[in-house]
Amino acid sequence: MALRQAGFRSLRAAGWLPQQLQQLRSFAVVSGDDSHDDFKPKYKQEPVAAEDVDAVIKQDIGSNKVFIYMKGSPDSPQCGFSNMACRILDAYNFQYGSRNVLADASIREGIKSFTGWPTIPQVFVRGEFIGGSDILMEMHKAGELATLAEELGGEAAKQQ
Repeated sequence: MALRQAGFRSLRAAGWLPQQLQQLRSFAVVSGDDSHDDFKPKYKQEPVAAEDVDAVIKQDIGSNKVFIYMKGSPDSPQCGFSNMACRILDAYNFQYGSRNVLADASIREGIKSFTGWPTIPQVFVRGEFIGGSDILMEMHKAGELATLAEELGGEAAKQQ
């Protein structure tokens, strides 16, 4: 009723309303460089150039016996699956490196291309991709992680 009193009906009849309302609503969509620097995401490290992504991934997995690409950090996971993967690795006292894929879109997409696996987290052991949190859980249930921890020189924590 209030919209009719405000001329809503006459604006619609004139063909003005739908397109203009759509334009008015689109102000919340950020695209391109239309955001002020104060409101853009801040990263602790510079994003990796697209042509260097494979080299960075190879360096990461080659310099750590166990490495995880995850959302967040081991101390502050930003995803339940990443949290589960870290807790499983921690339960076996694995020493592992990590990289936060949320900090760099080129790494996030690059690791998916590198492994052919569409989801994060992604865990590597001795440079070989073994899977995500679901695979780690299966390995835990099958007793394979205890064996792997012994092979890597890690001491498996007591499982209850």
